[in-house]
Amino acid sequence: MRPFFHPAIEQVTVEAILHALADPARLALYAELVASACPRSCSSLVGVGVTAVPKSTLSQHFKVLREAGLIRSERRGVEMQNSSRCAEIEQRFPGLLPAILGAHGAQQGTAARKARAGHSRRRTAPRVGGRDAAG
Repeated sequence: MRPFFHPAIEQVTVEAILHALADPARLALYAELVASACPRSCSSLVGVGVTAVPKSTLSQHFKVLREAGLIRSERRGVEMQNSSRCAEIEQRFPGLLPAILGAHGAQQGTAARKARAGHSRRRTAPRVGGRDAAG
């Protein structure tokens, strides 16, 4: 197996970071990795986001994140362990990742509130005595 390419922190660019995190699935994956206290395997992140991501697509997402310098991946047996390079990136570009991840969190919160509000409006028949009036 070929070793993974991890750019030196001096080679990491804002453009590469923004490109990698422009995809909603990659941003959700990265946010989950950042929130983890320890490295995560690829298979533990299959269900991150709205829908399950096929393993081949997940592999491509990790490759983009790795080549942008956002994560470090290591093989441990048959599994791939991924961890964030937040501390290194924070030294190179102070405040960049917290701003992006904060905006992502705010966006997720807004989407969740809208979904809850839409769900509560769907009820058409009034509730009577703990049951729908229709039945």
